[in-house]
Amino acid sequence: MGNKKLFLPLAFVLAVMIGSIGTLVTMELLTEEEPAAQDLSEEEINEIVMEELENQQAADLGDLEEEMEKIAQTYNLLLDRYVDEPDQDKLIEGAVNGMLETLDDPYSVYMDADTAAEFSESLDSSFEGIGAEVSMVNGVVTIVAPFRDSPAEDAGLRPNDQIVAIDGEDIEGLSLYEAVLDIRGEKGTTVTLTIERPGVSDPLDIDVVRDEIPVETVHSELLEEEGQRIGYLEVTSFSENTAERFEEELTALESEGIDSLLIDVRGNPGGYLQSVEEIGNLLIPGGSPILQFEGRDGERSRTISNLEEEKDYPMAVITDEGSASASEILAAALKEAGGHEVVGESTFGKGTVQQTIPLGDGSELKLTMLRWLTSDGNDVNEVGVQPTVEVSQPEYFYVSPINTDETLSLDMNNEYISNAQIMLEAVGYNPGRDDGYFDEGTVEAVEAFQSAEDIEVTGTIGEETADRLQELLIEQVRDRENDAQFDRAIEVLTEN
Repeated sequence: MGNKKLFLPLAFVLAVMIGSIGTLVTMELLTEEEPAAQDLSEEEINEIVMEELENQQAADLGDLEEEMEKIAQTYNLLLDRYVDEPDQDKLIEGAVNGMLETLDDPYSVYMDADTAAEFSESLDSSFEGIGAEVSMVNGVVTIVAPFRDSPAEDAGLRPNDQIVAIDGEDIEGLSLYEAVLDIRGEKGTTVTLTIERPGVSDPLDIDVVRDEIPVETVHSELLEEEGQRIGYLEVTSFSENTAERFEEELTALESEGIDSLLIDVRGNPGGYLQSVEEIGNLLIPGGSPILQFEGRDGERSRTISNLEEEKDYPMAVITDEGSASASEILAAALKEAGGHEVVGESTFGKGTVQQTIPLGDGSELKLTMLRWLTSDGNDVNEVGVQPTVEVSQPEYFYVSPINTDETLSLDMNNEYISNAQIMLEAVGYNPGRDDGYFDEGTVEAVEAFQSAEDIEVTGTIGEETADRLQELLIEQVRDRENDAQFDRAIEVLTEN
């Protein structure tokens, strides 16, 4: 089969999970007459895609020869005449990257041989990194989602944070892969990311301590609420064995006699297409589309659920702005084909499919080949899946870290003080305001906090106070008692 893979990576995890896509995908062409569904292997899908590409190349061969002559002439002129001797490999790679840049597509990228090899390393049960997924958005390396309970989340990184420097070095001009390699590192080491955050005027320096990130992607729990038994399945990403683990946990929950099912894909950046399709086959009514695909010519195909016995209990799925790609496929399928509730916030909005194409020398081209559409044929790219029940978290879930380059004190007024005031109220020390003005009420709240936490009582906010405040805030965010989206989803299920 070779090493071509059809998958839905949102971008690149800061250490990569690699696995086989699987073997079968049920496809159905959407024509005026309803044809029989057909099972296509991954190899057959790849052959179809590559055949279409080759046909297009053959049709354009005449023009291509003329244009390639121009490129060859430029290449030779640079080698022979440029004032300094150029690096031949860099010239070729620059030409490839230049073509890709004209697509204005952050998901179509080139990896040289060294980078491709590093990103293709096998990972068994864990990897070392910061635990976040990134993408190139308008030329800027951007956080798509920090993994749940990861160093990135602990440090306060959020979706749509834009990374502008790594360890004090400006990264303008670096490719996504180059930036990721700089962020990666050994467990226990620290990387300082300078980020620009929407709504925050000054850049933030955020220290992240790299750690071992487990690849376990499915977590289950049996909940007792309002006299009902609710199965809870959290899916953190769609890796090679996620569908298998999902089925195991779902079967175990069903054996307990659940009355409903809650699926949580918040902060899930996506993963393998085959994985989410297989999960769709466990949940979506048989004969209904899980998703659709659209090629360059507008022809559509779709993946049909083969579930034989429809589930007899209600379901809901929780989403947020970090739910992307394969997460969006599942949420949209449950909403449109299953008629279930989507609770939370609009998702990220990534609706394209990439294929990895080896270039023969160890380097690889990852190229967008298809658009994916929802069960009903809706395009979510740059739009996202809209919740049926919209719920935001408490304000302190979204607050930015406090910058302690300057001690915050009485009569100062800035957004860092506003953040601190929101945090103080969240952990039980209400300053009486959150507008960023450091008044006597804020001094009293800070002093009470410092006294309770055995910190020198100064009434000002320095590094020690800010760090402890942020540690307690993370505990508050992780406490399910404060999770408004989870609570509302439970209400939705128990109301049925």
